[in-house]
Amino acid sequence: MDTFLGLDALMLARIQFGFTVAFHFIFPAITIGLASYLAVLNAQYLRTKDEAYMRLFKYWVKIFAICFAMGVVSGIVMSYQFGTNWSVFSDLAGPVIGPLMAYEVLTAFFLEAGFLGIMLFGRGKVGPGLHMFATLMVAVGTAISATWILSVNSWMHTPAGYTMGENGQFLPDDWLRIIFNPSFPYRLAHTLTAAYLATAFLVGGVGAWHLLKGRRDNPGVRTMFSMAMWMAAIVAPLQVFIGHEHGLNTFEYQPTKVLAMEGHFETSEDGIPLILFGIPDQEAGEMLYELKIPRIGGPILGKGWNASLEGLDTVPRSEEPPVIVVFYSFRVMVGLGLLMVTIGMWSLWARWRGKLYSDRWLHRAALLMSPAGLVAIIAGWITTEVGRQPYTVYGMLRTPDSVSPIGAQAVGTSLIAFIVTYFMIFGAGVLYLLVLMGKPPQPGEEDQKGAEGPIRSAGITPASNPKNAPAE
Repeated sequence: MDTFLGLDALMLARIQFGFTVAFHFIFPAITIGLASYLAVLNAQYLRTKDEAYMRLFKYWVKIFAICFAMGVVSGIVMSYQFGTNWSVFSDLAGPVIGPLMAYEVLTAFFLEAGFLGIMLFGRGKVGPGLHMFATLMVAVGTAISATWILSVNSWMHTPAGYTMGENGQFLPDDWLRIIFNPSFPYRLAHTLTAAYLATAFLVGGVGAWHLLKGRRDNPGVRTMFSMAMWMAAIVAPLQVFIGHEHGLNTFEYQPTKVLAMEGHFETSEDGIPLILFGIPDQEAGEMLYELKIPRIGGPILGKGWNASLEGLDTVPRSEEPPVIVVFYSFRVMVGLGLLMVTIGMWSLWARWRGKLYSDRWLHRAALLMSPAGLVAIIAGWITTEVGRQPYTVYGMLRTPDSVSPIGAQAVGTSLIAFIVTYFMIFGAGVLYLLVLMGKPPQPGEEDQKGAEGPIRSAGITPASNPKNAPAE
């Protein structure tokens, strides 16, 4: 068998796609959230004429521009891999996913590209109303882009509205059923909310850093931390509810994935336990050292206290996903989500006591949790995509049948090149972002013209025409 470092071409292609998508996902998630945050800041400034909002707009628009640019560059690699490593999948599923990707370009791309330059460079050159409209359109464009991409991804999980061609191609039959497939509304709500929540914790972490540095009297620092904590307090509990509903939808259409997420190797006859922790042994078909709560799993899964559940012991081994990966990534996502709810409730308590800006333990916790939303997004993506295995189009097209007829050496070499390049280029970009975040918003924050230096250094100029792909 053709291998590279002991791995065949299929596994290498999966690792390469997983690495590049996980890396890419971070930046569009931030830009989706920051675009809406910038629109809110701009609107608040126009409403109140409070300079703190404008300082924050000028502060975060530079960070947005850099994240946008890195999202564009990392997103290009997705198209490259569809053509090289997954050409069979592209050929068979292309009649469905190709037009959806084109709709993303025709709607979101042109909307973002048309108004991005005005948002970044237009203040002082166009009226405040037009600048506000442009900022709002960029925010709407990022959400629309995510909508189309998530429609594609959801269709791969819950395919609908197609017929099978003679050569095994998926041919469109009903575009409304394709776009609004059964898992799409839940996945869209869960992913967009996750992006907004991740951005809130990033902004809150930056605010907490400056508060810990003794910059409590800086109006911009106080405003960003307060807004972030309001977002955490309101949206984190909402995200728990949305995630639960998404889980019930997944249980309806992909029960094997949920069994792996919950660690149910054995059939439960009289009440479904909630397995909190354990060590999955997929070969033996059992959970080692499990810590569980009896019966409570039934109501969580929409069943009764005494309900039964068929476990993975009723599923052919060839249909099981890698349980250990799905089991632990799901717990990382849920655990971080509960911690975010805790921070939100803590901030309400501190706000009620008048100590939102003086509770240093809250600030330390918020700083520690600043990357939690992004980590939870990656953990959720791993749960979703690894849990879909062994299929690319669930129940219809298996992953081994989707890979290109390409040698392991070629895939392995490009994988190493991606890893080295990503950590060099994007590592420098992230370092620059941290430097920008380490400086507080100042009363003398440079105007929009002065802000063009960092924006131009990210590769965005008024003449450029970038494209972002938020949720590939």
